[in-house]
Amino acid sequence: MNTAKTYSPRPRDIERRWYVVDADGAVLGRLASEVAKILRGKHKPIFAPHADTGDHVIVVNARGVRVTGGKENEKHYYRHSGYPGGLRALGYAELLQTRPALAVEKAIKGMLPKNRLGRQMATKLQVYEGGEHPHAAQKPKPLGLGEVPVWEGLPPPPEPLRKPRAKSKEAPAAERGQRGDRTGTKGSTKSPRRRGEDAGPAPARPRAAKAGTAKASTAKASTAKRSTGSRRKASAAAATKEATPAAEPPATVKAPRRRRRSKEGSEES
Repeated sequence: MNTAKTYSPRPRDIERRWYVVDADGAVLGRLASEVAKILRGKHKPIFAPHADTGDHVIVVNARGVRVTGGKENEKHYYRHSGYPGGLRALGYAELLQTRPALAVEKAIKGMLPKNRLGRQMATKLQVYEGGEHPHAAQKPKPLGLGEVPVWEGLPPPPEPLRKPRAKSKEAPAAERGQRGDRTGTKGSTKSPRRRGEDAGPAPARPRAAKAGTAKASTAKASTAKRSTGSRRKASAAAATKEATPAAEPPATVKAPRRRRRSKEGSEES
């Protein structure tokens, strides 16, 4: 049974494109919903709600946008200064006349997610009152309202910096000697021999092995010199001890032995 895996867009799958939307004579709500779709990336098959897969959008002629249903008189734009009693209200008709770019920007941002992902998407939006914009270097394409951009597929994968080196099964003898595969060198590995297989002549030890043997013999010689020197010191100390006469203990004066007398008066020596 084949199970399909859920696709998740990766950064290398996302390619940003630039589009220009003309807002002259467009309804504000319709314009905001179409631009928000492009900013979110809902026009792409790789869309994911947790990723920013959208493109850049440039809105020009924001001064020509309009609203319907008498909203210019009923709708208000509110802001607060942060101090008590600092609430300020501005009619939408006056806002469209004085700052039309802000009105369009507020409408589009209101249709994006209210989190850090939505704030990141809003950075790809550029709104201008007139018909000119300073983004000619990005070569933006014109896009009409309700028009879905053509999907051109995923971008080609980047080429690897270097090609992987093919590993040969059997390395030449000279290369094996350089790597230190022979017996006696550091990091050598012996291949196990099969039963009944001839061992053959032992390979000659390389120079590294001779150097190691010379070092070992030098270490043994230094150890022998140290032991000989310690023996000589011990024998010299023993000879000095024998030559030095031992100090005689002081002579003790014995008290004269008293003679004991028996009860009858006889003396005993």
